[in-house]
Amino acid sequence: MSAALAGVTALVLAAPPPAAAAPRSGAGTVPPFATTATRQQASPTPPPPRLPRDFRGKGKWIVRDLDIEVPFTWEGRDGDSQMTAGGPQYPIWFTNLIYHDTLYTLTYKWPGLTEHPCSRIPGFSLEALNQGFENARFVGPETLRRTPQRRVNHWRVGVVLPQLPPGNHPRLPLALGDIYVDERDPGTFWQVLQFGVQNLYDPELDEWLVMDTFEHRPGTVTLPRRCEPPR
Repeated sequence: MSAALAGVTALVLAAPPPAAAAPRSGAGTVPPFATTATRQQASPTPPPPRLPRDFRGKGKWIVRDLDIEVPFTWEGRDGDSQMTAGGPQYPIWFTNLIYHDTLYTLTYKWPGLTEHPCSRIPGFSLEALNQGFENARFVGPETLRRTPQRRVNHWRVGVVLPQLPPGNHPRLPLALGDIYVDERDPGTFWQVLQFGVQNLYDPELDEWLVMDTFEHRPGTVTLPRRCEPPR
C-alpha cells in the first residue's frame, strides 16, 4: 500500500517548495514548511486523535527526498473518508479510501511505478482507525510555525515487530507516524508525518501531509471505477 490513508491505517496510520528548503537531514526531521516548537505542558494528557465522521480539508502532500509537493484533499462523509494527492498533471497522483468498512488504495502515478492496481482490504472502518489512535503516545503540546500559527498536540503512533519485552532484541519499525491535532479539538488534523514500509514507493520511506483548512462539515467520497465495490 502506498502513502496517505493506507499508511495511517498501517499504524493501527502557504508552504515553500521543498527545492527551496534547507538540506535534508534525515527521515523524520521537522519539515521547513511547518517548524515546531515544544511548549510546556500545563494540563493532563489530552484525549488522543479521533477522525470525525464528517469533515473536509485541503492542503499539500510533500515527498521531500523527491522534491515533490502536490495539492491534497481529505474528506469524510457519514464515516467514509477519502484522501487524494496530486492529479493527472502532477508527478504523483493517488487516492485512498475507507469506504463501506473497506480500505482501498489506488496509485495512478508515482515515479518508477508501472503497475496500478486498486488494493482492497475488507473489514476496516472508521471505528477501527480511531481505536488504533487510542493507543497513540502523547509527545507534547507544540506550535506549528506557519501562517497562521497553530497550537497543536503532537501524538506518535507506530507498529514495531516483533513485539518483545524491553531489552536487547532485534526490532523492526514497521510503521511510524507523527500526528498533530488542534489542541482544542482532537478531531481537527493539521499535519501528519508517515515513516515506514507503508511508504514503500518513496526511497526514504517518509511522506508528509499538511492541511491548510479543516472543516467539520460533510465532504465528498467517491469510489474510483477501477476499484471493486464492497461485497
